Amino acid sequence: MGSAISLRSDFDGDRLRLLARQTKDASQARRLLTLASIYDGSSRADAARLGSVTVQIVRDWVVRFNARGPNGLINGKAPGKPSLLNDDQRTALAQVIEQGPTPYLDGVVRWRLCDLAQWLWEEFRVSVSEQTLGREVRSLGYRKLSARPRHHAQDAEAAEAFKKRMARPSARGFYGVLISLRQRIRSHGGAPMAKMDIRAFRAP
Repeated sequence: MGSAISLRSDFDGDRLRLLARQTKDASQARRLLTLASIYDGSSRADAARLGSVTVQIVRDWVVRFNARGPNGLINGKAPGKPSLLNDDQRTALAQVIEQGPTPYLDGVVRWRLCDLAQWLWEEFRVSVSEQTLGREVRSLGYRKLSARPRHHAQDAEAAEAFKKRMARPSARGFYGVLISLRQRIRSHGGAPMAKMDIRAFRAP
């Protein structure tokens, strides 16, 4: 059996007991007290009994303490489950969301998580739950799946021309034309006729 690993020399038992009283992490406090007993001369077996662990675990604590100090005795966060999608699949997913569905092909006018999950399976044979896919979608910057539906036969150029026509200032309207006419007639002394013309043009 190999010799026990020595504790680092820049700490001692008193300092570790002080740190154990100050920490709010119960597990770290127990480990600090266990190592403090080793500084005070206890054997590794006695330290293991004090900490209610095995000698091997005490050895692991010593290695962590020597490498990182007291912080090495704090439980680290366990690594999360790796993502089911790789970078290429995320890029393809983002493109599909941006383009939106084609109603006559996809059968929907707006993407739902279940639709995208089905698309991922058909495209990449990757099975993803709606909950997991929701996290992936949010990580891509999409809060809601609200891609604007577009008819497959829509003429993009015609739609743009229509938008431009609608954006132009309208002619002043029917009554605006009549009022202008009235003002012109009045300027030539024909106010009564102007009134009659306005009444004649009104809907019955």
